Amino acid sequence: MTDYRPIPDERETFHEYRSYAFRPEGGVPAYDPDEHETVRDARGARRGIFAEGDDRPRAVCRHYWLEARVRGDAFPVAGLASVATPPEFRREGNVRELLEGSLAEYRERGDRLSILWPFRYRFYRQYGWDTANRIVTHAASPDAFAFARGADEGSFRPLEADEYAALEPVYDAAASGLAIERDEAWWRHRIFGGHDAEPFVYVYERDGEPAGYLVYRIEREDGARTMRVSELAAVDREALLALFAFCADHDSQVDRVELRVSETVPVRELARDPDAIETTLENGPMVRIVDVAAVLPELTTPETDASLTLEVADPLADWNDGRFVLEVGDGTATCERVDGEDGEPDASLDIGALSQLAVGARSASDLAYAGRLEADGETVSTLEDRYPAVEVYLGHHF
Repeated sequence: MTDYRPIPDERETFHEYRSYAFRPEGGVPAYDPDEHETVRDARGARRGIFAEGDDRPRAVCRHYWLEARVRGDAFPVAGLASVATPPEFRREGNVRELLEGSLAEYRERGDRLSILWPFRYRFYRQYGWDTANRIVTHAASPDAFAFARGADEGSFRPLEADEYAALEPVYDAAASGLAIERDEAWWRHRIFGGHDAEPFVYVYERDGEPAGYLVYRIEREDGARTMRVSELAAVDREALLALFAFCADHDSQVDRVELRVSETVPVRELARDPDAIETTLENGPMVRIVDVAAVLPELTTPETDASLTLEVADPLADWNDGRFVLEVGDGTATCERVDGEDGEPDASLDIGALSQLAVGARSASDLAYAGRLEADGETVSTLEDRYPAVEVYLGHHF
């Protein structure tokens, strides 16, 4: 018999589990409150799985209570992180119980989605999470971005954390689809701070108004310097070119520029010599619907009427595992679970595929082509109208 519950007073144990799971090569460093209870480290709600009568958790995790913009509207979402189990408690189903307890808590809180950064995609995909977006890294010498010089009139200036509000309108303009709503603490302790080396943050302004910004570090490795841009946002093409030119102007200081951006940022398309740019693609975070009946009506586009019966498979949340009727009409949408309904459903899919469809990460036709959605052509078209694919980009860990 196990119990899922908070572990607010066991930070040292949490530190031990997390260190062993994610940085075992360094051993478990002694717990130091001054070092391990920074503002960033103290954020989040710790949870654990405990055996009856045992005060030592068998698996732990941390939840971040966030808001995210999904298809233009803000919803409560839960960020799941620091899932760890010591080796003596592995292969006992403790992580599964931890994830089940987490989803039940999310549902009770009213969180619409769960987002996580996986150590291995296959592991979390079996439990219903799936890829939200991919991340592209473009790497080249600064000269590869020189084509952008002279494209726009404006100026750059460095920002301190106290000026974070200047970046919010640019972030809001550039972010679409699924994007974390950033509060002051997020800007201060995730973007401007909370790292071993504090980044440089520069804003690009036109007529005194922010039009773009970038966040970067300059790192030395094997005698060479690399400018690593972890975030780049612009309100339009001209501002984007200005950011590229800013990188090019580091040619006397760095040997290499690395841009970590969304797939939709047209780096290779704008470059005059794309062959000079090395581009790599990796999976980003994963997303999961918490409650199908609550989420689907909120994320649909209700311009035209529709009625669909969906068969959903969910390995963890029994309230999502079953048949649902989605009704769209008169500008509103409803979704109800209908147990025991006869006949074939209009569409069948697993909760991970449904999550991608709902947030806009993948279209219905893409899911059908990949064998993740079983439906006839008319149903696929209807789902594509109700849940069109949109730009999704989450680039920062919690």
